[in-house]
Amino acid sequence: MTGPPLSPMLATAGPLPGGSDWSYEFKWDGVRVLALFGGGPPDLFARSGATVTAAYPEIIGLHLPEGTLLDGEMVVFDENGRPSFPLLAERMHVRDRTRASRLAATVPATYLAFDLLYLDGIDYTGLPYLARRERLEELGMAGPNWMVPPSFGDGVATATAARENQLEGVMAKRSDSVYLPGRRSADWIKVKFEHTGDYVIGGWRPGARKLGGLLVGVPTPAGLAFRGRVGGGIGAAAERDLLARLAPLAAGESPFVPGAVPRDDSRGVHWVRPELVAEIRYGNETPDHRLRFPRFLRLRDDKPARECGDGPP
Repeated sequence: MTGPPLSPMLATAGPLPGGSDWSYEFKWDGVRVLALFGGGPPDLFARSGATVTAAYPEIIGLHLPEGTLLDGEMVVFDENGRPSFPLLAERMHVRDRTRASRLAATVPATYLAFDLLYLDGIDYTGLPYLARRERLEELGMAGPNWMVPPSFGDGVATATAARENQLEGVMAKRSDSVYLPGRRSADWIKVKFEHTGDYVIGGWRPGARKLGGLLVGVPTPAGLAFRGRVGGGIGAAAERDLLARLAPLAAGESPFVPGAVPRDDSRGVHWVRPELVAEIRYGNETPDHRLRFPRFLRLRDDKPARECGDGPP
């Protein structure tokens, strides 16, 4: 094989499937990377097909037979051994080799190879998932910055372990499924864990529609601690209700802790008195307590702002 690799197979979001027909992996909070071996260190490709080899020099020591193609996830682990997307964000767009080498020493990435697509020039994509996994594990890929993460047969136990370790979720893969390059398939199900929390609205800003996003936070003695901007989940009916409820709360200054709201988020904001409480669904929190993938669910008229606090970590 020469040139860009094939496009990776994609999963469908859904509930956790059960039964002996399925295998389960942890869902890692990283970025998809294909590794193509041409007789030396691998060439690395993002899901888009862009070459990202320069971003991860710590993977240069991984050697496999020429004509081998792996599918996997590039992650950065924090001090607690958990994948950290904010730390990975420092690495994923770097293309300068000198800077990447410095970052590799301080914020090292790990390549988690979860599928074997070609080996020694032989196409494995038509083999069942379990056969590909078996051959992948036989490669003995255990190094300082690469590994084959585990696969399990018990979905409930895998989900429980993922939650206990505060991982992003679970990937369920039909055990006899072939690899379908570039296709989104129901043979792979991604189960993402989400949290909900109640947050005080401190402002709103326009976007493509009149209400493009809500600025939310939690009360502190110094003002609202900023938790992020929420744009998802606001349908037409919710937009009308929110605008009607927010209009009489208009304020001349920010209710947030001074300096807490980034400039990009505060551009064009209409500040409001911090009285309305919104229930927000989100994926997880960044280390600075910003909500990732937040979506508006509803207003909480039954809850006063003073009782709001952060949701589960």
